[in-house]
Amino acid sequence: MSENGDDAEKTLREWATQEVTQQPLCITFPEAQNFELKSTLIHLLPPFRGLENEDAAKFLKEFHVVCFGMKLHAVTKDRNKLRVFPFSVQDAAQEWLYDLPSGSITSWNELATFFLEKYFPEVKVSNLHIEILGIKQGKREALHTYWERFKKLLVRCPQHGISDYDLYHCFCE
Repeated sequence: MSENGDDAEKTLREWATQEVTQQPLCITFPEAQNFELKSTLIHLLPPFRGLENEDAAKFLKEFHVVCFGMKLHAVTKDRNKLRVFPFSVQDAAQEWLYDLPSGSITSWNELATFFLEKYFPEVKVSNLHIEILGIKQGKREALHTYWERFKKLLVRCPQHGISDYDLYHCFCE
């Protein structure tokens, strides 16, 4: 309707112009007083593009380190991560985030869980689990090199679910 409430006085351009409504993001942001994200902090965020060869668990660690370094007045770390995360994802990962249903994420834990389900699926966990269980020291590989390789493999799959006892046997065999 026009300002005076008379539709008859609208121009053709006004009739043809569609109202643009912004679709809300999947993240429901908690209220935050005085929240300001400086562009210099955004540039520190690690990018995640959603490529097959990217390590989602490592990305979340790097993301956590950067967010931990951001000191925002009266904003919890989890709220900060929720607000900052959309600036860190790009390309296919950004599309994935934008395609999630509006308001479907209300906490950092939910977002991290959805993210890992998408980019660190059970099949990757299973493959790394098999790799951990089958690790062998090379014939000419130094013990410390083998140990470092073993630890890196464990870090790549934090949810491997293998007991310390079984890990010890995997390493020693």
